[in-house]
Amino acid sequence: MSVVVETIAGMRSALRHLTESADGGRKVALVPTMGALHDGHLALIDRALQIADIVVVSIFVNPLQFGAGEDLDTYPRTLDADLAALEARGVPFVFAPTADEMYPRGASETRVTSGSIGGRYEGKSRRGHFDGVLTVVAKLLNIVEPDVVAFGEKDAQQVFLVRRMIGDLDLDIAVEAVETVRDVDGLALSSRNRFLDDRQRRAAVAIPNALEAAESSADRGTDAVLAAAQSVLTGDSDVQLDYLTVVDPATFLPVDEGHHGRAVVLVAARVGDTRLIDNQAIYIG
Repeated sequence: MSVVVETIAGMRSALRHLTESADGGRKVALVPTMGALHDGHLALIDRALQIADIVVVSIFVNPLQFGAGEDLDTYPRTLDADLAALEARGVPFVFAPTADEMYPRGASETRVTSGSIGGRYEGKSRRGHFDGVLTVVAKLLNIVEPDVVAFGEKDAQQVFLVRRMIGDLDLDIAVEAVETVRDVDGLALSSRNRFLDDRQRRAAVAIPNALEAAESSADRGTDAVLAAAQSVLTGDSDVQLDYLTVVDPATFLPVDEGHHGRAVVLVAARVGDTRLIDNQAIYIG
């Protein structure tokens, strides 16, 4: 049965007791989530259960990463269903604090800055978003003190920034990035997909289709990649493109037309009132 812990002190105490009582120590993995769990989250959890002795799944809708006019109040909260799914998976610990527990003096004045890359792409469209993400991730890492933390590759910019934060701060924590889980129609699983009606759901498939077109054009250079994806995304008036770019995975800066080698296509679009992101690793020949 999963143990649900709601306080920072309780989480630290439970883990300290387990790790100190084990001969030779136990490997701890953290899977940070905002709840409304789907198969994408469960893939992270399954991977964590494979590589660690103790798994902690956090469920916390972090107010710091939502800007004015974003969907903090309507973000899906399904704690009972989430706990049932985690217990069925055999997850030993669920950390489910309130906002008052995580931020007892209100929104943190001290923040982790995401730097220039944090102001691009998602960060340009959602100002302050990644500062909020990195701040709460830093807090969770400090509370749980894991050996490894698991994130999904769907949030490629987030994974890059978390890795950089861990490296910059000399934290002895590995980042386990798990492949994006997709539905049968190719749409990346997301907690926000539930907001799509049937028509919007069909329209949203343009996003993975655009990434597939981009990958198929990778042997013809960056401009061809962008043109192929753009042509798919502009084919449906229900899809409003926010950004489409090709970045170097080592720097997360845009590549130029002469780039050869590994790259990542990033896309964000609004379908109805729902904002979706996705990406695809490619090799530009």
